[in-house]
Amino acid sequence: MSENAAAPQQYLTFKLAEETFALEVSKVREILDFTTVTKVPQTPDFMRGVINLRGGVVPVIDLRLKFGMSPTEKTVNTCVIVVEVNMGSDTVILGALSDSVQEVFDLDPDQIEPAPRIGTRLKNDFLKGMGKRDGNFVIILDIDKVFTADELELTQSAEGEKLP
Repeated sequence: MSENAAAPQQYLTFKLAEETFALEVSKVREILDFTTVTKVPQTPDFMRGVINLRGGVVPVIDLRLKFGMSPTEKTVNTCVIVVEVNMGSDTVILGALSDSVQEVFDLDPDQIEPAPRIGTRLKNDFLKGMGKRDGNFVIILDIDKVFTADELELTQSAEGEKLP
């Protein structure tokens, strides 16, 4: 391996419907069982509400709704992936609903293909690329770009809501 070759990156894989997605492990704080979510009025559909995490209020986002899929159903495998999202100079803590968490694995940068170009009207800058794992594609998300600044500000205002 040459000295300037990039080191493998660790990714956490998870399922949304039939698709496998991945996040950089460095962005993941913890994984929680899906618990009761307190709905916050006047928030976007994809924002399911907030949870109490050791006394802190954490907004919970339904990634399936954000990506135009059907809402996440609560099952024994449903979980909340608590992630750190960079918003300018701030770090926002969000819970991302997933159907199930799969595994953590290493992926070399040269094993990641660029995200496909699907015309100019579809935004896909939140995709880091497409990885391959066991002969299947893994959609690698750039969690910092999944949400717009306006959407993140809405989650921040939700944090100001009081939990019962």
